[in-house]
Amino acid sequence: MDYKNAGVDIEAGYKSVELMKKHVKETMREEVLGGLGGFSGAFSLAKIKEMEDPVLLSGTDGCGTKVKLAFIMDKHDTIGIDCVAMCVNDVACAGGEPLFFLDYIACGKNYPEKIATIVSGVAEGCKQSGAALVGGETAEHPGLMPEDDYDLAGFAVGVVDRKDLITGEDLKDGDVLIGIASSGVHSNGFSLVRKVFEMTKESLDTYYDELGKTLGEALIAPTRIYVQALKNVKEAGIRVKACSHITGGGFYENIPRMLPEGMHAVVKKDSYEVPAIFKLMQKTGNIEEQMMYNTFNMGLGMIVAVDPADVDKAMEAIKAAGDTAYIVGNIQAGEKGVTLC
Repeated sequence: MDYKNAGVDIEAGYKSVELMKKHVKETMREEVLGGLGGFSGAFSLAKIKEMEDPVLLSGTDGCGTKVKLAFIMDKHDTIGIDCVAMCVNDVACAGGEPLFFLDYIACGKNYPEKIATIVSGVAEGCKQSGAALVGGETAEHPGLMPEDDYDLAGFAVGVVDRKDLITGEDLKDGDVLIGIASSGVHSNGFSLVRKVFEMTKESLDTYYDELGKTLGEALIAPTRIYVQALKNVKEAGIRVKACSHITGGGFYENIPRMLPEGMHAVVKKDSYEVPAIFKLMQKTGNIEEQMMYNTFNMGLGMIVAVDPADVDKAMEAIKAAGDTAYIVGNIQAGEKGVTLC
Protein backbone atom coordinates (compact mmCIF):
# COMPACT_ATOMS: atom_id res chain seq x y z
CA MET A 1 0.00 0.00 0.00
CA ASP A 2 1.18 3.51 -0.78
CA TYR A 3 -0.25 7.05 -0.90
CA LYS A 4 -1.20 6.78 -4.59
CA ASN A 5 -3.15 3.57 -3.97
CA ALA A 6 -4.88 5.38 -1.10
CA GLY A 7 -6.10 7.92 -3.64
CA VAL A 8 -3.58 10.78 -3.44
CA ASP A 9 -1.28 11.19 -6.44
CA ILE A 10 1.75 13.22 -5.36
CA GLU A 11 3.17 13.21 -8.90
CA ALA A 12 -0.06 14.74 -10.21
CA GLY A 13 0.37 17.47 -7.60
CA TYR A 14 3.87 18.23 -8.87
CA LYS A 15 2.60 18.36 -12.44
CA SER A 16 -0.22 20.73 -11.45
CA VAL A 17 2.28 23.15 -9.94
CA GLU A 18 4.46 23.08 -13.04
CA LEU A 19 1.50 23.69 -15.34
CA MET A 20 0.19 26.63 -13.29
CA LYS A 21 3.53 28.42 -12.89
CA LYS A 22 3.23 30.29 -16.19
CA HIS A 23 -0.15 31.68 -15.13
CA VAL A 24 1.07 32.67 -11.68
CA LYS A 25 4.12 34.43 -13.13
CA GLU A 26 1.87 36.83 -15.05
CA THR A 27 0.44 38.20 -11.77
CA MET A 28 3.73 39.15 -10.13
CA ARG A 29 4.27 42.57 -8.58
CA GLU A 30 7.67 43.98 -7.70
CA GLU A 31 6.88 43.56 -3.99
CA VAL A 32 6.72 39.76 -4.30
CA LEU A 33 9.80 38.05 -2.87
CA GLY A 34 10.73 34.59 -4.08
CA GLY A 35 8.71 32.37 -6.37
CA LEU A 36 5.99 29.72 -6.30
CA GLY A 37 6.77 26.60 -4.31
CA GLY A 38 7.84 27.92 -0.94
CA PHE A 39 6.01 27.26 2.30
CA SER A 40 4.63 30.80 2.36
CA GLY A 41 4.26 33.77 0.05
CA ALA A 42 6.51 36.73 0.82
CA PHE A 43 5.46 40.28 0.05
CA SER A 44 7.51 43.39 0.82
CA LEU A 45 5.76 46.19 2.71
CA ALA A 46 8.35 48.82 1.82
CA LYS A 47 5.91 50.88 -0.26
CA ILE A 48 3.31 50.88 2.48
CA LYS A 49 5.69 52.94 4.60
CA GLU A 50 4.86 55.89 2.33
CA MET A 51 1.33 55.98 3.77
CA GLU A 52 0.54 58.13 6.79
CA ASP A 53 -1.41 55.42 8.60
CA PRO A 54 -1.58 52.18 6.60
CA VAL A 55 -4.43 49.79 7.35
CA LEU A 56 -4.43 46.21 6.10
CA LEU A 57 -7.69 44.89 4.66
CA SER A 58 -8.58 41.28 3.99
CA GLY A 59 -11.40 39.37 2.34
CA THR A 60 -12.12 35.68 1.91
CA ASP A 61 -14.78 33.89 -0.12
CA GLY A 62 -15.50 31.14 -2.59
CA CYS A 63 -17.70 30.64 -5.63
CA GLY A 64 -20.56 28.85 -3.89
CA THR A 65 -22.53 26.31 -5.87
CA LYS A 66 -21.67 28.07 -9.14
CA VAL A 67 -18.92 25.44 -9.44
CA LYS A 68 -21.70 22.97 -10.33
CA LEU A 69 -22.12 24.79 -13.65
CA ALA A 70 -18.42 24.44 -14.33
CA PHE A 71 -18.70 20.69 -13.77
CA ILE A 72 -21.70 20.26 -16.06
CA MET A 73 -20.35 22.55 -18.79
CA ASP A 74 -16.81 21.22 -18.36
CA LYS A 75 -15.64 24.84 -18.41
CA HIS A 76 -13.09 25.67 -15.74
CA ASP A 77 -11.21 28.74 -17.01
CA THR A 78 -13.43 31.46 -15.51
CA ILE A 79 -14.51 30.15 -12.11
CA GLY A 80 -11.19 31.39 -10.71
CA ILE A 81 -12.08 34.94 -11.77
CA ASP A 82 -15.22 34.62 -9.67
CA CYS A 83 -13.21 33.54 -6.64
CA VAL A 84 -10.81 36.47 -6.90
CA ALA A 85 -13.60 38.95 -7.63
CA MET A 86 -15.59 38.02 -4.54
CA CYS A 87 -12.56 38.79 -2.38
CA VAL A 88 -10.93 41.80 -4.05
CA ASN A 89 -14.25 43.59 -4.56
CA ASP A 90 -14.75 43.51 -0.79
CA VAL A 91 -11.28 44.97 -0.27
CA ALA A 92 -11.94 47.69 -2.87
CA CYS A 93 -15.30 48.38 -1.25
CA ALA A 94 -13.42 49.64 1.82
CA GLY A 95 -11.23 51.87 -0.33
CA GLY A 96 -8.29 49.49 -0.45
CA GLU A 97 -5.84 48.33 -3.09
CA PRO A 98 -5.58 44.52 -3.30
CA LEU A 99 -1.95 43.45 -2.83
CA PHE A 100 -1.91 39.68 -3.02
CA PHE A 101 -4.15 36.63 -3.23
CA LEU A 102 -3.97 32.95 -2.26
CA ASP A 103 -6.30 30.20 -3.44
CA TYR A 104 -7.39 26.83 -2.08
CA ILE A 105 -8.67 24.06 -4.33
CA ALA A 106 -10.14 20.91 -2.80
CA CYS A 107 -10.73 18.10 -5.29
CA GLY A 108 -11.74 14.48 -5.36
CA LYS A 109 -8.91 13.68 -7.76
CA ASN A 110 -6.08 15.86 -9.02
CA TYR A 111 -6.28 16.18 -12.77
CA PRO A 112 -3.27 18.45 -13.44
CA GLU A 113 -4.61 20.03 -16.63
CA LYS A 114 -7.95 20.83 -15.00
CA ILE A 115 -6.27 22.31 -11.91
CA ALA A 116 -4.00 24.44 -14.10
CA THR A 117 -7.04 25.68 -16.04
CA ILE A 118 -8.78 26.67 -12.81
CA VAL A 119 -5.65 28.51 -11.66
CA SER A 120 -5.44 30.28 -15.02
CA GLY A 121 -8.77 31.89 -14.12
CA VAL A 122 -7.48 32.81 -10.67
CA ALA A 123 -4.45 34.42 -12.33
CA GLU A 124 -6.70 36.35 -14.73
CA GLY A 125 -8.71 37.69 -11.81
CA CYS A 126 -5.49 38.72 -10.09
CA LYS A 127 -4.31 40.52 -13.22
CA GLN A 128 -7.61 42.37 -13.50
CA SER A 129 -7.34 43.51 -9.89
CA GLY A 130 -3.60 44.15 -9.77
CA ALA A 131 -3.08 41.55 -7.04
CA ALA A 132 -0.19 39.09 -7.04
CA LEU A 133 -0.98 35.39 -6.79
CA VAL A 134 1.63 34.52 -4.17
CA GLY A 135 0.59 30.98 -3.31
CA GLY A 136 -2.16 28.45 -2.84
CA GLU A 137 -3.01 24.86 -2.06
CA THR A 138 -4.48 21.98 -4.03
CA ALA A 139 -5.81 19.31 -1.67
CA GLU A 140 -6.83 15.89 -2.97
CA HIS A 141 -9.70 14.40 -0.94
CA PRO A 142 -10.34 10.83 -2.14
CA GLY A 143 -13.39 9.28 -0.53
CA LEU A 144 -14.62 12.65 0.67
CA MET A 145 -15.44 14.22 -2.70
CA PRO A 146 -16.41 12.63 -6.04
CA GLU A 147 -13.38 12.38 -8.35
CA ASP A 148 -14.63 14.99 -10.85
CA ASP A 149 -15.73 17.52 -8.23
CA TYR A 150 -13.79 20.38 -6.69
CA ASP A 151 -14.36 23.45 -4.57
CA LEU A 152 -12.49 26.73 -4.85
CA ALA A 153 -11.93 29.41 -2.24
CA GLY A 154 -9.35 32.09 -1.57
CA PHE A 155 -8.47 35.25 0.26
CA ALA A 156 -7.05 38.64 -0.59
CA VAL A 157 -5.01 41.10 1.43
CA GLY A 158 -5.03 44.79 0.59
CA VAL A 159 -4.03 48.11 2.07
CA VAL A 160 -5.47 51.60 2.46
CA ASP A 161 -4.35 54.75 4.18
CA ARG A 162 -6.68 55.24 7.15
CA LYS A 163 -7.76 58.66 5.85
CA ASP A 164 -9.01 56.96 2.65
CA LEU A 165 -11.07 54.26 4.36
CA ILE A 166 -14.65 54.14 3.05
CA THR A 167 -16.77 53.94 6.18
CA GLY A 168 -20.07 55.69 5.44
CA GLU A 169 -19.68 57.95 8.46
CA ASP A 170 -19.66 61.11 6.29
CA LEU A 171 -22.92 60.32 4.47
CA LYS A 172 -25.51 63.07 4.44
CA ASP A 173 -29.02 63.69 3.23
CA GLY A 174 -28.93 64.30 -0.52
CA ASP A 175 -25.86 62.27 -1.39
CA VAL A 176 -26.25 60.40 -4.67
CA LEU A 177 -26.12 56.64 -5.24
CA ILE A 178 -24.30 55.43 -8.35
CA GLY A 179 -24.75 51.81 -9.40
CA ILE A 180 -22.09 50.03 -11.43
CA ALA A 181 -23.35 47.34 -13.80
CA SER A 182 -22.79 43.69 -13.04
CA SER A 183 -21.75 41.12 -15.64
CA GLY A 184 -24.67 38.86 -14.76
CA VAL A 185 -25.58 36.73 -11.77
CA HIS A 186 -21.97 36.83 -10.50
CA SER A 187 -21.41 34.17 -7.80
CA ASN A 188 -24.41 34.49 -5.52
CA GLY A 189 -27.83 32.90 -5.40
CA PHE A 190 -26.90 29.80 -7.37
CA SER A 191 -28.67 27.47 -4.97
CA LEU A 192 -31.87 29.19 -6.14
CA VAL A 193 -30.69 29.36 -9.77
CA ARG A 194 -30.20 25.58 -9.74
CA LYS A 195 -33.79 25.12 -8.56
CA VAL A 196 -35.19 27.39 -11.28
CA PHE A 197 -33.32 25.87 -14.22
CA GLU A 198 -32.63 22.22 -14.88
CA MET A 199 -28.92 21.72 -14.40
CA THR A 200 -28.19 19.46 -17.36
CA LYS A 201 -25.90 20.01 -20.32
CA GLU A 202 -28.91 20.07 -22.64
CA SER A 203 -30.62 22.77 -20.57
CA LEU A 204 -27.49 24.88 -20.23
CA ASP A 205 -26.76 24.58 -23.96
CA THR A 206 -30.23 25.94 -24.84
CA TYR A 207 -30.10 29.25 -26.71
CA TYR A 208 -32.46 32.04 -25.61
CA ASP A 209 -33.19 34.93 -27.94
CA GLU A 210 -33.72 37.34 -25.03
CA LEU A 211 -30.26 36.47 -23.69
CA GLY A 212 -28.51 36.46 -27.04
CA LYS A 213 -26.58 33.41 -25.88
CA THR A 214 -27.10 30.03 -24.24
CA LEU A 215 -28.36 29.78 -20.68
CA GLY A 216 -25.04 28.30 -19.58
CA GLU A 217 -23.05 31.15 -21.14
CA ALA A 218 -25.22 33.70 -19.36
CA LEU A 219 -24.99 32.01 -15.98
CA ILE A 220 -21.28 31.20 -15.97
CA ALA A 221 -20.19 34.72 -16.99
CA PRO A 222 -17.48 35.64 -14.47
CA THR A 223 -18.04 38.17 -11.72
CA ARG A 224 -17.08 41.72 -12.65
CA ILE A 225 -14.05 43.09 -10.81
CA TYR A 226 -14.49 46.72 -9.74
CA VAL A 227 -11.01 47.51 -8.44
CA GLN A 228 -10.04 49.73 -11.39
CA ALA A 229 -13.36 51.59 -11.41
CA LEU A 230 -13.03 52.53 -7.75
CA LYS A 231 -9.36 53.36 -8.20
CA ASN A 232 -10.25 55.71 -11.06
CA VAL A 233 -12.80 57.49 -8.89
CA LYS A 234 -10.24 57.93 -6.12
CA GLU A 235 -7.57 59.18 -8.53
CA ALA A 236 -10.06 61.70 -9.92
CA GLY A 237 -10.03 63.29 -6.47
CA ILE A 238 -13.52 62.13 -5.57
CA ARG A 239 -14.36 60.96 -2.08
CA VAL A 240 -16.51 57.82 -2.12
CA LYS A 241 -18.50 58.26 1.06
CA ALA A 242 -19.97 54.75 1.20
CA CYS A 243 -19.80 51.62 -0.90
CA SER A 244 -21.70 48.36 -1.08
CA HIS A 245 -20.69 45.18 -2.92
CA ILE A 246 -24.00 43.58 -3.93
CA THR A 247 -23.47 39.91 -3.18
CA GLY A 248 -25.54 37.26 -1.38
CA GLY A 249 -28.57 38.91 0.19
CA GLY A 250 -28.95 41.31 -2.71
CA PHE A 251 -30.04 44.91 -2.13
CA TYR A 252 -31.88 44.43 1.15
CA GLU A 253 -28.98 42.90 3.02
CA ASN A 254 -25.97 44.65 1.47
CA ILE A 255 -27.00 48.29 1.03
CA PRO A 256 -27.76 48.83 4.75
CA ARG A 257 -24.23 47.61 5.53
CA MET A 258 -22.81 50.81 4.03
CA LEU A 259 -25.08 53.11 6.04
CA PRO A 260 -24.54 54.70 9.45
CA GLU A 261 -27.43 55.09 11.88
CA GLY A 262 -29.81 57.84 10.80
CA MET A 263 -29.25 57.41 7.06
CA HIS A 264 -31.64 55.71 4.64
CA ALA A 265 -30.96 54.66 1.03
CA VAL A 266 -33.62 55.03 -1.67
CA VAL A 267 -33.06 53.06 -4.88
CA LYS A 268 -35.22 53.60 -7.95
CA LYS A 269 -35.79 50.30 -9.73
CA ASP A 270 -36.55 51.99 -13.06
CA SER A 271 -33.26 53.93 -13.10
CA TYR A 272 -31.58 51.22 -15.18
CA GLU A 273 -32.50 48.20 -17.28
CA VAL A 274 -32.50 44.94 -15.32
CA PRO A 275 -30.55 42.36 -17.40
CA ALA A 276 -32.53 39.71 -19.25
CA ILE A 277 -31.11 36.79 -17.24
CA PHE A 278 -32.85 38.06 -14.10
CA LYS A 279 -36.16 38.60 -15.90
CA LEU A 280 -35.97 35.09 -17.34
CA MET A 281 -35.16 33.64 -13.94
CA GLN A 282 -38.00 35.47 -12.21
CA LYS A 283 -40.52 34.39 -14.86
CA THR A 284 -39.35 30.78 -15.09
CA GLY A 285 -39.16 30.29 -11.33
CA ASN A 286 -42.26 32.37 -10.51
CA ILE A 287 -40.15 34.27 -7.98
CA GLU A 288 -41.57 37.28 -6.14
CA GLU A 289 -39.86 40.56 -7.01
CA GLN A 290 -38.79 41.23 -3.42
CA MET A 291 -37.11 37.83 -3.28
CA MET A 292 -35.21 38.63 -6.48
CA TYR A 293 -33.85 41.85 -4.96
CA ASN A 294 -33.16 40.02 -1.71
CA THR A 295 -31.08 37.32 -3.44
CA PHE A 296 -29.44 38.67 -6.59
CA ASN A 297 -27.54 41.77 -7.71
CA MET A 298 -30.24 42.47 -10.34
CA GLY A 299 -27.68 44.06 -12.65
CA LEU A 300 -25.76 46.22 -10.16
CA GLY A 301 -22.62 44.69 -8.71
CA MET A 302 -21.46 47.73 -6.75
CA ILE A 303 -23.19 50.82 -5.41
CA VAL A 304 -21.28 53.92 -4.29
CA ALA A 305 -22.45 57.11 -2.62
CA VAL A 306 -20.90 60.45 -3.54
CA ASP A 307 -21.57 64.14 -3.03
CA PRO A 308 -23.99 65.54 -5.66
CA ALA A 309 -21.24 67.85 -6.93
CA ASP A 310 -19.05 64.84 -7.74
CA VAL A 311 -21.57 62.76 -9.68
CA ASP A 312 -20.60 63.66 -13.24
CA LYS A 313 -16.88 63.32 -12.57
CA ALA A 314 -17.41 59.97 -10.81
CA MET A 315 -19.49 58.65 -13.70
CA GLU A 316 -16.75 59.61 -16.15
CA ALA A 317 -14.08 57.89 -14.03
CA ILE A 318 -16.12 54.69 -13.84
CA LYS A 319 -16.76 54.75 -17.58
CA ALA A 320 -13.02 55.18 -18.22
CA ALA A 321 -12.46 51.86 -16.43
CA GLY A 322 -14.73 50.14 -18.94
CA ASP A 323 -17.69 49.93 -16.60
CA THR A 324 -21.25 51.18 -17.03
CA ALA A 325 -22.68 53.41 -14.31
CA TYR A 326 -26.18 54.64 -13.51
CA ILE A 327 -27.57 57.19 -11.07
CA VAL A 328 -29.86 54.87 -9.13
CA GLY A 329 -30.99 56.79 -6.06
CA ASN A 330 -30.03 58.90 -3.11
CA ILE A 331 -29.46 59.07 0.61
CA GLN A 332 -32.09 60.49 2.92
CA ALA A 333 -32.17 61.17 6.63
CA GLY A 334 -34.18 58.49 8.37
CA GLU A 335 -34.13 55.02 9.84
CA LYS A 336 -31.15 52.95 8.68
CA GLY A 337 -32.26 50.74 5.81
CA VAL A 338 -33.15 50.72 2.13
CA THR A 339 -36.30 51.42 0.15
CA LEU A 340 -36.75 50.20 -3.42
CA CYS A 341 -39.35 52.15 -5.35
